[in-house]
Amino acid sequence: MPSAKPPMSDLGPETLSLKAILEAYPGAEAVPVPMPRGRPPPAVMYKVKAKIFAILNIKGSQAVILKSEPLWGEILREQYAGVTDHRTHLSRNWMRVALDADVPSDEVERLVASSYALVCAGLTKKQRAELAGLG
Repeated sequence: MPSAKPPMSDLGPETLSLKAILEAYPGAEAVPVPMPRGRPPPAVMYKVKAKIFAILNIKGSQAVILKSEPLWGEILREQYAGVTDHRTHLSRNWMRVALDADVPSDEVERLVASSYALVCAGLTKKQRAELAGLG
């Protein structure tokens, strides 16, 4: 049976850099997007306490899907060509950020931090206390 492990050697520099940032968050767990018949996953979901805060493309275009406040997402979509709606997350609470577009890397890092914080804010008091103990 073919391995479902993602081919990390094929990743672009922006994706590799963001992968390291995502994995450094307290409690972050990388979970490959499940695919049928052992095919390699196109993306990796980053979860904290089983809730997704980022989905990083590892196949195809260099991009990440992040949670955002709806109004802030609208502003970012107007400001950067590299920030768009995500086609499968119809919610206004998610945006797609192209890593090789006009969005500066420090802005991408800030958006990741914001996504993580939004997800953590929705956790229980106990879960937030467990995370605080991690980092």
